[in-house]
Amino acid sequence: MTALPLLLALHSCSDCFGMALLDPQQPGAEPLVQVHPDGRGLSNSLISRVQELLPPERWPHLQGLAVATGPGGFTGTRLTVVMARTLAQQLDCPLLGVSSYALMAPRLEGQLPKAMQGEPFWITQELPRRGVVGGEYQITAGQVHELSLPTLLPQGASPQPTVEVQLDMEADVAQLLKLLQCSHAAGAAMPWAEVLPIYPTSPVGQV
Repeated sequence: MTALPLLLALHSCSDCFGMALLDPQQPGAEPLVQVHPDGRGLSNSLISRVQELLPPERWPHLQGLAVATGPGGFTGTRLTVVMARTLAQQLDCPLLGVSSYALMAPRLEGQLPKAMQGEPFWITQELPRRGVVGGEYQITAGQVHELSLPTLLPQGASPQPTVEVQLDMEADVAQLLKLLQCSHAAGAAMPWAEVLPIYPTSPVGQV
């Protein structure tokens, strides 16, 4: 029987910080998921949160990392992406980056009429004074295809069919870990340098 890998997923594209860990040393080797309402305090708590979940002396044994790349709060998203990239580089560890919209796509597709499921659809979010951010997705054979990365849509654009963003940090960080586990099992390369945060709008001022 093949031993389970040590895998860690990080997600901070909302006011909450989510972590999911697959640890072969855990009883039953069930994924461990934690969600913390750290908000703006994440800059002070990020490292300690990760250390509490997985002691630093075990970091060199990580066989894969994953991080949600946004859209989300500018600071929170940047913090976890930078930390994940740094760890992956220093540990020579594969890093998977997945947009927060792609993570929620499987559960949001269920809100569409049956006839539309399996077809392309949009996930959108209206940002006050900035506009509407949207990304296009299609789910076939259980696989999420990101047809269009989340971006600021032209004013007046109304793509269809559309599902509004609905946050569920616990479910989404668990989904991120699941994708990492699948990518690791498939032997995907997952180079850290290709993982970058998604900023559909400017972090300062009005777009």
